[in-house]
Amino acid sequence: MERAIATKLPIYLDHHATTPVDPKVLEAMIPYFTEKFGNAGSAGHRYGWEAEAAVKYAREIIAQSINAIPEEIIFTSGATEANNLAIKGVAEAYFSQGKHIVTLQTEHRAVLDPCAYLETLGFEVTYLSVQPNGLLDLEDLIKVIRDDTVLVSVMVANNEIGVLQPIEKIGTICHERGVLFHCDAAQAIAKVPLNVQTQQIDLLSITAHKIYGPKGIGALYVRRKNPRVNLAPQLHGGGQEKNRRSGTLYVPQIVGFCKAIEIALAQHIEENKRLQQLRDRLWSQIQTIAGCHLNGDLDQRLPHNLNISFDKIDGAALLLGLRGTVALSSGSACSSGKPSHVLQAIGRTKAQCMASLRFGIGRTTTIADIDQVAKTVQQTVNSLRQISAD
Repeated sequence: MERAIATKLPIYLDHHATTPVDPKVLEAMIPYFTEKFGNAGSAGHRYGWEAEAAVKYAREIIAQSINAIPEEIIFTSGATEANNLAIKGVAEAYFSQGKHIVTLQTEHRAVLDPCAYLETLGFEVTYLSVQPNGLLDLEDLIKVIRDDTVLVSVMVANNEIGVLQPIEKIGTICHERGVLFHCDAAQAIAKVPLNVQTQQIDLLSITAHKIYGPKGIGALYVRRKNPRVNLAPQLHGGGQEKNRRSGTLYVPQIVGFCKAIEIALAQHIEENKRLQQLRDRLWSQIQTIAGCHLNGDLDQRLPHNLNISFDKIDGAALLLGLRGTVALSSGSACSSGKPSHVLQAIGRTKAQCMASLRFGIGRTTTIADIDQVAKTVQQTVNSLRQISAD
């Protein structure tokens, strides 16, 4: 009889790509797959009432987390759909007022690709550059806003280099000029303070699977007053979500999203301190390696993010050398295998982009994990450089 060979899993430091579902989240979801399986749109019996009540409660909790009201929350399949609905929905609803949109070169593809699509329909998009630290120069934004600008889209926290844009200042600039302001907050929800009122955000995209919730569920906040945002639906059918997003509501996922936000908000202050300490510990060890560069501003960034480029290293060999010990990526999980457009935008060469590592620290990450990863990265980089020198 053959003995099973135990395989130790690599240390998971790819929490920007996705996170494991919290057991408490799964526990909350399970009844809505089985005994509470009703359709939230079924108003004639108990099964539908239970589902509707769960959705109503989730909508309230999610709205509270960003200082919105429940009626302003539209459930979607994730942040990608929310971004598409926000950008294309506004463009279609306001095209008679203007066809100019402003965004950043460092946005996620779920923002850049809808913008590129709109360009094929006659819209004009300005893609603003960022400073070497990844932050937007506000004067650049002020200069490009025009009378026909209908939307500015800037992400709260970058998914690769973790930088936090000055959202409140951007919101003020937009509202002073009568321009709608959209934020992709997929990486920011329940991690950094979000307040759509004080930050003057008109549309906000969020998702569950970055905060230990299930994949396949997200939401779009759409402001109802001061100003009231009009939105052309991109999915047509049953008229759910007040005709703004048709499709049977995925109740178990919505319940999981709600629970994930409740858990994250209950512990985010202490957890952020812990994550930042681990991040700083990792950086203090890795920066001893010659020819390494921190990508993005060190202070204005997510507490669990570290993105580093290495000189004179083959990127594929670097990831291969780390694969058995640590699970991470060289950039966005949605654009793997290509030079990062984010890193190129902040001035990194193609070679540096390919030899970059994005560390996403999470709830289960320990000090021992950090020290082991730092040691492995040091050994791998030095070994590859020695081989190259030989």
